[in-house]
Amino acid sequence: MSLIQSPPAPLAAAVAVSREALAGVRDMQPLYLSTGEKERLLTELAGLEAQVVELRLRTLAVAGDVAESHGSRDVAGWFAKAVHADPAKVRAEERLASAVADRFTATAAALAKGGVNLEQVRVITACVDDLPDRVGVAVKQQAEADLIRLAADFGPAELRRLGRAILHVSAPEIADAEDARRLAEQERHAEEKASVRFRPVGDGTTKIHLRVADAVAGRFETYLDGWTNPRHPNQRDQHDVGNDGAGSNPDVVRLPRHRQLAEAFRRLLEHLDPSKLPDQGGDATSVVVTIGIKQLLSGMGAATTTNPLSPTGTTDISAAEARRLACTGGVIPAVLGGESEVLDLGRKQRLFSTAIRRALRLRDPVCRGEGCTIPARWCEAHHLQPWALGGVTSLGNGILLCGFHHHRIHDQVYDHDTLPDGDIRFHRRA
Repeated sequence: MSLIQSPPAPLAAAVAVSREALAGVRDMQPLYLSTGEKERLLTELAGLEAQVVELRLRTLAVAGDVAESHGSRDVAGWFAKAVHADPAKVRAEERLASAVADRFTATAAALAKGGVNLEQVRVITACVDDLPDRVGVAVKQQAEADLIRLAADFGPAELRRLGRAILHVSAPEIADAEDARRLAEQERHAEEKASVRFRPVGDGTTKIHLRVADAVAGRFETYLDGWTNPRHPNQRDQHDVGNDGAGSNPDVVRLPRHRQLAEAFRRLLEHLDPSKLPDQGGDATSVVVTIGIKQLLSGMGAATTTNPLSPTGTTDISAAEARRLACTGGVIPAVLGGESEVLDLGRKQRLFSTAIRRALRLRDPVCRGEGCTIPARWCEAHHLQPWALGGVTSLGNGILLCGFHHHRIHDQVYDHDTLPDGDIRFHRRA
């Protein structure tokens, strides 16, 4: 004989009547209802669903004996198996049922009347639970009542945002002080949890895992956004692939957002001012790219760059990439001769000064790649005669190129010509 007792007759009867009534209209099509009737039906169904959910939560909260009779760890485990539901979701509902039964009687009453739905209940209970105990029971009860009232006009997402500032409604006299305490606690927590981890994958890439305060993450994304060029209508830029720099390409594919941000991260690092960074071992923080004179002149072969993550302290890069990096800040090119003797280790005036960059922007209002309209403020200064090959840093030897065309001009797959108007035309090498 089963040890489960039958539920009280009125509850069982209410459920039976509801199911029987719904079964009786199973074949009736709402298609033929008027607009007003459909509106009323949908809103009434939402209220009925809330009432059913409330009864289920109320029953789950006191159904520990059901689990015991079946030898289950908890009633959620038995119920999930009995009705073929997701155990994780049922357990979350069981926890919510216990909280509502113990501490949120006003919310339970609103749910029973169909005044709030299940998702709103989750938000209300979470927001009230987030309030510190020091505010007192009376303030928490007032916050619950205010959130129930707001639930009549706002969905779960909006209610959650309002819930974060509910003290300004329920207890304005202590809201500012509590905000200050809460933010201070959050900032301390962020400091304790902040971390940066590097894990070389072994395929030429490294995974970087960041966990930082929300404000730091927001500032980081803002900086990256500054390096992602705006999309100009009918214009290709470094977000596109398949661009040959000579006319429109209907097959262009735009890079996804995460690729754009990765490119922006690279550009941000390349434009850091090493003079503003802390010294290391008595010297300025810097990255050194080492390349042989033959590789430098031909643009073929390999170079190395300093990398503290590598067991050898260096990472191989292409000679073409080394030549491109010579145009950017924070990188010192070390040119080696035949016996690995250092022929050149940087020059004093390698980077374009602020004055020269301003002059370049006046002369070149947009990228000088043929047909490109990326504005000068998004472009990078490039030496027409490479600095690494003896080119001087001057207005006459400078040109502005967007990130895409700056990569392209150092790409060994492409050659380029300077047009009479000073624009650069690219074409694949034969």
